Amino acid sequence: MTFSILTFDKETGVFAAAAATGSLCVGGWVLRGDIESGLVASQGTSPSTFWRDDVLRAMYGGQTAKKAVEAVTSGDPGRGHRQLIALDQNGATYGFTGENSVPFASHLALEGLAIAGNMLQGPKVLEAMEAAALTRAEAADQRMLRVLNAAMLAGGDSRGLQSAAMLVLAPNRPPLDLRIDHGDNPIADLERLYDRTRKSPYFDWLAEVPVIEDKVCAPERRPRVTSR
Repeated sequence: MTFSILTFDKETGVFAAAAATGSLCVGGWVLRGDIESGLVASQGTSPSTFWRDDVLRAMYGGQTAKKAVEAVTSGDPGRGHRQLIALDQNGATYGFTGENSVPFASHLALEGLAIAGNMLQGPKVLEAMEAAALTRAEAADQRMLRVLNAAMLAGGDSRGLQSAAMLVLAPNRPPLDLRIDHGDNPIADLERLYDRTRKSPYFDWLAEVPVIEDKVCAPERRPRVTSR
């Protein structure tokens, strides 16, 4: 049904996530993030938005991804139908795939990288995503698009795709939270939307928005950035 990825770059402090699915509104259902907490992707046959939000709050409070995931999954009798990956503020990751997840379903959790998928064509989808994520030739947002395309080319969701999303949190720029809630080719649509965010006037306006490195930013306090 869904494939997702969470990443953290310790050198830049950038968190980046992406997801796509054969159903509607993957961004609203699956991805959540906060630059002072980390990232979460909650998915599955019966995904829990409570898992997603509870884990994010726990990590904001200082819990590791492992402790937060274990806490929310252990007490839920419906956990067999759910899947969850989390990446905490220090880059540690942890994941859970319920035993009743529709195959192929699995996840991997490495330092600074977590990937999960269910109802996939096979393990090659997750392998393709990992390979694309570990090739660090571009900025995090561009890499997320490459990961989604790699998953799709490897077979992706066995039903095809209807929605895609990307979330990027950086210390020195506003959040990039892009969603295609329905489309015949949602990853291509997401790429087009991303390209629009890199152009004037939207891109120029971003210089006026508060960021974690300057929470009181205003137009007169930061130099205007021009698009390239």
